[in-house]
Amino acid sequence: MNATAVAVALSLLSAVAYASAAVAQERLAARSRDGRHLRGLLGARVWWGAVALNAGGALLHVAALRFGPLTLVQPLGALTLVAAVPLGARLAGRRVGRPEWRGVCLTLAGLGALTFAASGPAPEDALSLGEALGVAGVSILLLGLLAWPGARPGLRHATASGIASGVASALTQTVTVAATATAAGLLSTRVAVVALLVAGFASAGLLLAQTAYRHGLGAPLALLTLANPVAASAIGIALLGEGFRGGAPGLGLALAGAVVAARGVLVLSRASVGLRDAGPGASRVVVSGTSVPRPGPRDGLSSAADAPPPLTPAP
Repeated sequence: MNATAVAVALSLLSAVAYASAAVAQERLAARSRDGRHLRGLLGARVWWGAVALNAGGALLHVAALRFGPLTLVQPLGALTLVAAVPLGARLAGRRVGRPEWRGVCLTLAGLGALTFAASGPAPEDALSLGEALGVAGVSILLLGLLAWPGARPGLRHATASGIASGVASALTQTVTVAATATAAGLLSTRVAVVALLVAGFASAGLLLAQTAYRHGLGAPLALLTLANPVAASAIGIALLGEGFRGGAPGLGLALAGAVVAARGVLVLSRASVGLRDAGPGASRVVVSGTSVPRPGPRDGLSSAADAPPPLTPAP
């Protein structure tokens, strides 16, 4: 099995783990809208289950990044959306609506074009310590702007989460390539510092996703899925010498894919907002773009009083 096939297989497994975690986080977020403090999450079994699933997905993702470039591995995360939307609907006891399927299909078609245009060999280059710190500084500023209070917090936090996760992936690839390049690579200052940055951005991505899912699953997850590969691919192209196959035609295909994927996000967003506004009242919550009864004790929360509070935006 060649390196590309290994990267694709690992990415598929990672997407399934991330999708399960996203559904668990969204169902937890549906119970946490009364303004209490973040500490309440620590007592929720659902939260720790989501953390474990995200950790498993992250480990598989790290392995995939060792065998494939950012421009290939990151777009494959779109499969998270494929699994999460129907899974969330299944747990809510309903069928996925046509607008949701249309949004999912458009997003996948666009990201599929990006994946085709970006296929390439196993990575060999890594960010220098200065480049990694520069990427981290710019990213922190951007995350702060997106997390600032304002309109459409779900979509803004989802975008911020996707960017944080994409940056974490780019930095992770630097750690894996540098650590395995030489015998002393694992103990180098660059690997240690970048590993700390990876932990910080991965944690920020997880927390921002949790706040985004308070506003539903479909549109925030679609936007997160789109922002993640865009951020990682931008770093790969600008700093690691990665590119698209076929020169100008490959770049055109990638741009067309990005436009189609963005259209899919918009379709999911409109479906989510429209169905939520048509919901019968506060006793229902949004799951994958429609209103359904609030989760019950089977979700690991004994009552509404036990529900953990919403997360506050990351600085």
